[in-house]
Amino acid sequence: MSSTNRITKPHEIVERALGLSTADGCVVIADEGSSANLRWAGNALTTNGVTRSRTLTVIATVDGKEGTASGVVSRSAVTADDLEPLVRAAEAAARGAGPAEDAQRLVTGTPASPDFTDAPAETSSAVFADFAPALGEAFARAREGGRELYGFANHELVSTYVGTSTGLRLRHDQPNGTLELNAKSPDRQRSAWAGRSTRDFKDVDPTVLDAELAVRLGWAERKIDLPAGRYETLLPPTAVADLLIYQMWSAAARDAVEGRTVFSKPGGGTRLGEKLSELPLSLRSDPNAPGLESAPFVIAHSSGDDASVFDNGLPVPATEWIADGHLNRLSTTRHTAGLTGMQLSPGFGNLILDAGGEKSLDEMVAATERGLLLTCLWYIREVDPATLLLTGLTRDGVYLVENGQVVGEVNNFRFNESPVDLLSRASEAGRTEKTLPREWSDWFTRAAMPALRIPDFNMSSVSKGV
Repeated sequence: MSSTNRITKPHEIVERALGLSTADGCVVIADEGSSANLRWAGNALTTNGVTRSRTLTVIATVDGKEGTASGVVSRSAVTADDLEPLVRAAEAAARGAGPAEDAQRLVTGTPASPDFTDAPAETSSAVFADFAPALGEAFARAREGGRELYGFANHELVSTYVGTSTGLRLRHDQPNGTLELNAKSPDRQRSAWAGRSTRDFKDVDPTVLDAELAVRLGWAERKIDLPAGRYETLLPPTAVADLLIYQMWSAAARDAVEGRTVFSKPGGGTRLGEKLSELPLSLRSDPNAPGLESAPFVIAHSSGDDASVFDNGLPVPATEWIADGHLNRLSTTRHTAGLTGMQLSPGFGNLILDAGGEKSLDEMVAATERGLLLTCLWYIREVDPATLLLTGLTRDGVYLVENGQVVGEVNNFRFNESPVDLLSRASEAGRTEKTLPREWSDWFTRAAMPALRIPDFNMSSVSKGV
């Protein structure tokens, strides 16, 4: 067996791909992933399994008279024999492309990760060692209470290795766990949902979630029809996360400068420095935030308005996007920071909203004279980028609150709202807590949000969905 065929470890693959490169610059990203999952329906486990994956991305850069071009090729299940064709494909893509607008010198000077040559981290079914017995207890309680539990638990662990021709050797291990639990009445007429994000399933208890869902199914025994309109509404942390994640996805500096987003100022320029909320809101990202840790350096598999393959390995600092209610930063790459004259603010791996509130959602309900309590939002879509007007539906429980008490479940609605506009109208923020965004949980899970009280949330029409 040749030495080439024995190359199987991620760092060896990165080194071999860099060694094969004949381009002027090269970045290699190896993503080694494993996942474990449980699924259940009708108070019984249905499936479980463990999977593994490998993806290799090669970014070749070629200098020319008119500038530097880049070529990016990604492939999964890569073996040692696949390396040279993959590297050559990236080089061919670069030589066939025009100069890259975002071209910069590849990052240098970042100290190597001490564990770069270590084996990738892996998850397994053992991550559910404490969770699975608690889930069985939740099934038993649900059967006794006349309800059925459906849902899934998934844990992923991805080790990412980044190597460059300029000497970077970086590695980041990212655990990511999600728990989604639905409780339904036997006639399927009532449904309630709860979700949690976790790094290791040691901080989630399905029996606690089941108890919460039992209360909500009880509220739903009384049905109340309400028309469309504007209602005082309590948005739980999961709904706030879904809205603000979309807001951040729309916060690229270049788009704002070019007049294409809600953060563009009429007549030119941006809204940086503008007061967005009367509440002392802080919206920030921090790769070292406890329980929400994310990559401390840029990992970019492709280029766009808010990411550049040339920035791979660039340190990601803690960033306050909104400070004391004022717009403080917009996201930039090195290229767009130069274009706009703004501070360099690389992308975000987590999102934290805080306004100093101390009330729980239950305490906010108790202080409500009349209003709606939502469970979550889904099918969120953009209507108008200039205002960031979004539309979507409520799901799995909208409840009427009167004199501090939930008095029943109302029909679902379609809403039309801009998250930026909501921040300007929010009259109260609760206690910040780790939450799972329901709509975007396939793409983004590391969030901590408070509940928000909106005096006049726009329920634009009645929806018959559940």
